[in-house]
Amino acid sequence: MHLNKLNMKSVDLTQANIDKIAELFPNVITEARDEQGKIKRAVDFDLLKQELSDVLVEGEKERYQLTWPGKKQAILNANTPIDKTLRPVKEDSVDWDNTQNLYIEGDNLEVLKLLQESYLNKVKCIYIDPPYNTGKDFVYKDDFKAPSNQYLEDSGQIDEQGNRLFQNTESNGRFHSDWLTMMYSRLKISRSLLKDDGVIFISIDDNELHNLRKICDEIFGKYSFIGCFVWKRRTSSALAANLVSTDHEYVLAYGKKSGVAFRGKEKNYTTYKNPDNDPRGPWTLGDLTVGMTKDQRPNQFYDLVDPKTGRVFKANPNRVWAYIPESMQKMIEENRIYFPDDESKRPMLKRFMNELKKDVDPISTLLTDVGMNSEGTKVIKEHFDIPIFNYAKPISVLEQLFKQVTDTSDIILDFFSGSATTAEVVLKLNSSDNANRKFIMVQVPEEIDETAEAQNLGLKNICEIGKERIRRAAKKIKEETGADIDYGFRVFRVDSSNMKDVYYTPDKLEQGELFHLESNIKEDRTGEDLLIQVMLELGLELSLPMETKQLDGRTVHYVAGNSLIACFDDNVPESVMKQIAAEKPLRVVFRDSSFEDDVARINVEELFKMLSPGTDIHVL
Repeated sequence: MHLNKLNMKSVDLTQANIDKIAELFPNVITEARDEQGKIKRAVDFDLLKQELSDVLVEGEKERYQLTWPGKKQAILNANTPIDKTLRPVKEDSVDWDNTQNLYIEGDNLEVLKLLQESYLNKVKCIYIDPPYNTGKDFVYKDDFKAPSNQYLEDSGQIDEQGNRLFQNTESNGRFHSDWLTMMYSRLKISRSLLKDDGVIFISIDDNELHNLRKICDEIFGKYSFIGCFVWKRRTSSALAANLVSTDHEYVLAYGKKSGVAFRGKEKNYTTYKNPDNDPRGPWTLGDLTVGMTKDQRPNQFYDLVDPKTGRVFKANPNRVWAYIPESMQKMIEENRIYFPDDESKRPMLKRFMNELKKDVDPISTLLTDVGMNSEGTKVIKEHFDIPIFNYAKPISVLEQLFKQVTDTSDIILDFFSGSATTAEVVLKLNSSDNANRKFIMVQVPEEIDETAEAQNLGLKNICEIGKERIRRAAKKIKEETGADIDYGFRVFRVDSSNMKDVYYTPDKLEQGELFHLESNIKEDRTGEDLLIQVMLELGLELSLPMETKQLDGRTVHYVAGNSLIACFDDNVPESVMKQIAAEKPLRVVFRDSSFEDDVARINVEELFKMLSPGTDIHVL
């Protein structure tokens, strides 16, 4: 028996009337904000007036666009800076010193903002599997200014890092506006990370496909649309009230710019033979008719005669020949028409391999040779021995798409990482062609159900599942292939800024201009914490090699050799400054307290002018 919850309120006549209007005119139902700023169903009265009028009703100027309550907020969310940083989590990392792969824990909008400088125009491929807005998944709440207790009040859920999540349920109307606001800001930033020939793939289902196409047309440009791939996700039918089982999902593909091409698939030449020793080489048979009737193409409706045997092939009134008689006669003379001995068969066109324009065929948007969701579930179960994640994407879907657009050293980003299927696909591809593709996984540490089987393995949130999946997948791939590739990953976690009160960009020291700032760095932050934030500020990739040395009792950090040298110790002696300057670094960073006084500051500036004039000097 189904128990209906009483709401203990009088009937909401406004909503009841909207329901009645929706039955008659579904096109006038939209979404708007109420007095409290919450999304609600509403009526577009201009459209309703038009439905009830036989003359043109004047209203707002019409234009082709997709808009919703919160669109301007989404743009603001994308453009607003944040006072956050990434902190290294070495204890969760694998092969920190050598790996070039990244796993980042935190709200993906914040992470995308933090990566903007370091990965601007550097990512070749983005794949995301965002919430589908089915009423059962979570959507991010991007109100950075609201206090944490308000998030709890609004959403009913907040993760251990303070990230905001709320369930866009059926009872909440599964509002398109909330989902669009969440997606728009993230996609807007992600485009800037793509290389000019980069591609983004987005998994989606019917709930938001129509809206996703529109916002992608707006963000990436409608001419950058590459295709909408379809794949079958289940074998058995799903129970549905309307007795229609939706058995497929989509992957939308857009380029950073228009004209981005896939590799295609290699042509199958196994059918090309040369039984008659034709001097033009191997050939295969192709259709010699077209799907037109004799009424549509009367000049292509005629009987065809085999010149060697005199046998007549009667014209087909519903499928005429592909060529007019004169062109057909020329092709017969050039030995391009194959006349069969079997009377039940029809003449065919000889297609020569050496006349093919390309060595590849286009790939179909219908992905028929990939696995279903059961494949993704099976892979997870093989790694953990229990089915701890039931909605992982099939490896074969991502593998086929990544093969089309990535080269051996490209960066692949997934900022809705989930169970980290993308990372496993990258490792698998690298092991197959001995390549060095690099992954960046981003995932909010959403807590899992206390009754979930993953809890038995000590895994408390989705990030812990994802990291452990990568470790286990790497171990399995290495055992099976023995490939000498990068199996590790560096873990970072979003945290508040390393600065106490204000967040500012370290400024380059100009000649004669030195800063007098009190130390405003939090006491619990390490030199490595500061180094990572400096790298993000200066636009250096987080995968670059890092090394720490001791020089005369001071800790000095090196990034990619002499690309960046930093020392965050107090009162750094001149002997250390000289050793650093002798390396001729591209950039150096010190703390304000690294200098004993103003005289020491000026001496260091003069020292670098003399020993390494090309060095950019920065101070925290």
